[in-house]
Amino acid sequence: MPTETPPQEKAFPVSWDQFHRDARALAWRLSGQGDFRGIACITRGGLVPAAIVARELGIRLIDTFCVASYNENKEQGELNIIKGVNSELLAVGGDGGKHILIVDDLVDTGATARLVRSHLPNAHFATVYAKPKGRPLVDTFITEVSQDTWIYFPWDTGLAFQPPISGRG
Repeated sequence: MPTETPPQEKAFPVSWDQFHRDARALAWRLSGQGDFRGIACITRGGLVPAAIVARELGIRLIDTFCVASYNENKEQGELNIIKGVNSELLAVGGDGGKHILIVDDLVDTGATARLVRSHLPNAHFATVYAKPKGRPLVDTFITEVSQDTWIYFPWDTGLAFQPPISGRG
């Protein structure tokens, strides 16, 4: 009986220009969706889109919800809350965070989103990219990618030759 080869991970490299366009599209989609008085960005991936969304929506109160989950092998491990949001953001956020916008770059399995939502259950959760397992946990996103896709964000990559998808020169 032939052995099955594991499915190939799909690569989705995102340039700075593309990410900026996608983050601005997220802000455009969010405009008018709520009375957002502050942003809780999930570090580290949420820092860049949160800055862009904050600029576009005129939001000046930004804090970080610091969660670590991926290890050096690109595998999600145990979630670790390093820091929650500060009292100033919670004060303007209202009941359960209803005036808080949570921003992240990506929702993958939904584990981080579940954890953050448990602390801010009424906040509006927005991501630039969403995978199927995590998509139900976010309120707004721009692009859905397959679960077996690894997104290479511009802050994680350098400029280098990319081999053709087919593997043939």
